[in-house]
Amino acid sequence: MSKRIKLAIVSTHPPGKGTLNEYGYYLIRHFRQKPEIESVILITDKLPEGQQYHFPEEGAPVIVKEVWAFNDWSNLLKINKAVKETQPDVVLYNLQFLLFGSSKIPAALGLLSPFAVRIFGTPSVVLLHNILEEVDLSNAGITQNKLLQKIYNFIGSMLTRFLLKANMITVTIPKYVKVLEEKYKARNIALIPHGSFETPPLPDFEDKPGPFKVMTFGKFGTYKKVDGLIDAVEIIRKRTGMQIECIIAGTDSPNSTGYLAGIREKYASVPDMVYTGYVAEEDVPRLFTESSVVVLPYSGTTGSSGVLHQAGSYGKAVVLPKINDLAILIEEEGYEGAYFEPENTESLANAIQKVLEDKAYRRHLAEKNYFAAASLPMEDIADWFLIHFQDLIKK
Repeated sequence: MSKRIKLAIVSTHPPGKGTLNEYGYYLIRHFRQKPEIESVILITDKLPEGQQYHFPEEGAPVIVKEVWAFNDWSNLLKINKAVKETQPDVVLYNLQFLLFGSSKIPAALGLLSPFAVRIFGTPSVVLLHNILEEVDLSNAGITQNKLLQKIYNFIGSMLTRFLLKANMITVTIPKYVKVLEEKYKARNIALIPHGSFETPPLPDFEDKPGPFKVMTFGKFGTYKKVDGLIDAVEIIRKRTGMQIECIIAGTDSPNSTGYLAGIREKYASVPDMVYTGYVAEEDVPRLFTESSVVVLPYSGTTGSSGVLHQAGSYGKAVVLPKINDLAILIEEEGYEGAYFEPENTESLANAIQKVLEDKAYRRHLAEKNYFAAASLPMEDIADWFLIHFQDLIKK
């Protein structure tokens, strides 16, 4: 057997509420089960006082280094210091462009860390969940000013060039490989699919008693908005008299503080609304299992969709817009959903109603998505990373 790997992962992780925390949770969980891993060093953000990171005893040991914070200008230095102190064999960054901050300077400075780590002698691998070339800056809540968009795109290209100075960049969508290779002439890009967080046993796909539960899950307020979803559910209720419970699961996007509070006030008179707030990891299975359909009320995307993969894992029908990267992902990974026109409430209502009224169609979508998710489990994704880690360590 090759030398066992001391792996550092720079990522958010539950109970932290930062972006990509669920992906970090499952990635670490599956790495810990691999015999090739000696230990995992989680280099993560600081939790509020009174909270702690916890890990099951089974698997490789985890060393937690709570060193960085959202919008902290010194994250670059703190992460590099943690790497120097722990001396890992390789560092994996689980990131997207706003991982380290919603303010532009700290967000940018944090993204220099993979390059800096490599300069100081430790191989660095970046799992990049989005690329700026495929992000609608207006929809993502960054800026609607056309001049600023050009400036941010220029800065984003510079930051991408720095990210490409890591030993390796991995992306989850083939289109991203093409963009990075053609625009930046990069030759250190690898495609590793997003993967499914978990693959529970085959569901029974039977309806649960009680009203239909239409659920959406995420961080809302930028390109993920629930106004249209609530309006669509109201349209269906008036058309059909269906009993429907509308579940809004999750929190505000970091760029849209106060969004959900405004929604609750605006729709205070709408019956059968459930706002869960932050969903703890142990509550996620129940949330999905009890849902009749999962809706992705997006007007754009910034990469692959973890919610789509979770819905597939639990065998759920999905209603979603067929746009941009999401459409590519669906076609390439074998998912299927009922589609609607983005920002078109009537179209969204029609898609949800079709799924709820047609039990055979709903089951078809649920089964198709489950088997798509089962074909790319996170366990296999971890193996793909390990192959690349071992190659880098040998060099």
